[in-house]
Amino acid sequence: METFAKKRLEAFIESPVLHRFIGILEGEGVRGYSVLPVVSGFGTDGEWSREGSITDVGQMVAVVCIVSEETIEPLLEKAFAMLSRHMGIVSVSDCEVMRGDRF
Repeated sequence: METFAKKRLEAFIESPVLHRFIGILEGEGVRGYSVLPVVSGFGTDGEWSREGSITDVGQMVAVVCIVSEETIEPLLEKAFAMLSRHMGIVSVSDCEVMRGDRF
């Protein structure tokens, strides 16, 4: 079975900036992504939970996408410019996919 080298981007961001982040992904030609709710966690400011939250403020989501080597740098530059003013963590890792033409 043949696989193709790609990059996996995971972003844990505040819900209110999700649509702007998705705009960056789509503007860079990302062909697919998944958005997952983040229900609780622990970080530099301690434990947190979305339990009891009424609005999106303070809530977090995880955005996961797989992109080509050529796409990752410009994508990260634009994401950093937007997220530098908001809470969020972005990580990039190497991955292998079976259908390389989809990314």
